[in-house]
Amino acid sequence: MSIRDKNLVPNEYYHIYNRGNGKHDIFLDEEDYNRFIKILYVCNSERSFNFRDSIIDSKIDAFVFERGAPLVSVLSWVLMPNHFHIILISPRSDLGEGYNPISEFMRKVSTAYVMYFNKKYERTGGLFEGRFKSRHIGEENYFNYIFSYVHLNPLKLMQKDWKENGIRNKKEAINYLNKYKYSSYLDFLGEERPQNKILNFKALPEYFPKNKSFIKEIFNWLKFGRQDLLVK
Repeated sequence: MSIRDKNLVPNEYYHIYNRGNGKHDIFLDEEDYNRFIKILYVCNSERSFNFRDSIIDSKIDAFVFERGAPLVSVLSWVLMPNHFHIILISPRSDLGEGYNPISEFMRKVSTAYVMYFNKKYERTGGLFEGRFKSRHIGEENYFNYIFSYVHLNPLKLMQKDWKENGIRNKKEAINYLNKYKYSSYLDFLGEERPQNKILNFKALPEYFPKNKSFIKEIFNWLKFGRQDLLVK
């Protein structure tokens, strides 16, 4: 399976990911994580605007910003110190020839964050390891597996070898995930927070559990999933 699908087509699910150039960290403090999270919401729009001008200088909450029609439906996401994962789908096919909603969304997200990061840390040049990577999600089992993998990714910060050797303490793992703010895990738990607005729950597959039973599901899918599909 290639790491980049040539055609990002409407009404298909994709796993999108990227990491820092040279595997360097792209989130150095809480402000960095929070800025990227806000960008995920604000930049999911047909409109063009500057985050600093529209949000920071205007002194408004990013999650109440009138962004207009979204480009994609984000279904899950996680931020890690040196990389991120997003599962999304775009129903849009009306934006003109040569204009891909997913590519445009990721271009806007990457550009906005790199501008912020480079200015804050007084650096220049690329931040990410090339263009974003994508994998088409065409099977029910694969969707469930990748959804599980995305939300369990933070466990690497608690137990580095969990992918290879399994999760040693499930209760401890759940407690850790319950406190990790930089993913959509808490949104699926039903916690009320502004980040809820990033997701479009209605765009989830019909077969997907839309209640707290997903906690059991993500551990089951990882345990019995396809290890060859793990993303490094």
